[in-house]
Amino acid sequence: MRRLAIALLPLLAAPVACAQTIQTSAPYAILVDFESGSVLFEKAADDLMAPASTVKLMTAELVFHELSLGHIKLDDVFPISENAWRKGGGVAGGSSMFAELKSRISVEDLLRGLIIQSGNDAAIALAEGIAGTEDAFATLMTRRARELGMEKSTFTNPWGRADVDQRVTAREMMKLASHIIKNYPDYYHYFGEKEFTWNKIRQLNRNPLLTMELGADGLKTGDIKESGFGLVGSAVQNGQRLLLVINGLKSANDRAEDSRRLLNWGFRSFEPKTIFADKDIIASAKVFGGASSEVGLVAAKPVKMLVPRSAGEKLTGKVFYTGPLIAPVEAGQEVGVMRVFRGQTVILEVPLVTASAVGAGTLSQRALDAASELGFGLFRQMIQKK
Repeated sequence: MRRLAIALLPLLAAPVACAQTIQTSAPYAILVDFESGSVLFEKAADDLMAPASTVKLMTAELVFHELSLGHIKLDDVFPISENAWRKGGGVAGGSSMFAELKSRISVEDLLRGLIIQSGNDAAIALAEGIAGTEDAFATLMTRRARELGMEKSTFTNPWGRADVDQRVTAREMMKLASHIIKNYPDYYHYFGEKEFTWNKIRQLNRNPLLTMELGADGLKTGDIKESGFGLVGSAVQNGQRLLLVINGLKSANDRAEDSRRLLNWGFRSFEPKTIFADKDIIASAKVFGGASSEVGLVAAKPVKMLVPRSAGEKLTGKVFYTGPLIAPVEAGQEVGVMRVFRGQTVILEVPLVTASAVGAGTLSQRALDAASELGFGLFRQMIQKK
């Protein structure tokens, strides 16, 4: 078995821009179309960075996951321990929902304190209520991140305290935000609520996008000395949702203005295009020992992406799969991926499945395939030795 690549050229009949036409002073950024996954802009999107309070998105996801599994309910109550009160409460001087020591607060109110007020006390109370300790919850955070395909991000606490071992990437935080929006529609509305009052203290949502008339509906901000000012945001205009992650800016004003510029640019500068319709054969994969020597590969749904309105060079695409496939092959079996490139940058990645089933071939067909594969293997070994 070997990793195979199939080039698709040209991928688009219409030319598209080959270079990003906007800049940001943020060291880390990514702007993505939610529906298609098209990357509109990126800057050091795979480099590790300190997440600050945007880490609370991972905390919230774990709580949402526990709710969806029925392990906890919104009206369950968790205690505010001395640890939560002392490290995350008003006495600590950081962001807080001002929960009282030894009080008992519902999961729903703690979620609002976590998301709207960015309460460190709420984050710690939720972590302790679910896992017993912050450290145990942090272990669950990293484990859950791996389950979601976040391969680089590592978590050590639920509220964003500075820690050299707590690091994420902009691309993976975008992936987390997309997952939350897709999978937790019953809970996502908390991110768009503009204020929350607890212990007679009214606090406004810290997300500046919610007041900009951009169509923003979430998600989370963060800032500590180690991270600079960052934001994971979502906005919807005319049925199109864009996701933005930006981090490392010098001030809250820089964060707000760069976020506004990037989102406006994204909504204004791109248009949707279908590059493969439903059930279009995108490529063919070789099949070993089958009644047919190859099988078509298709996407599970039409492949759409956003392309710049201005002209430029064409996009390119490649299909990757490990093959040849071994018969029998089932229809709808995920076997590969198509990646769309702007230059060397991957701007879209689409899983591919088999378009039809391929049964086992006759004995003579299998023998011929075996001889062919053996010959290729010997030839490859000879080339590698030279």
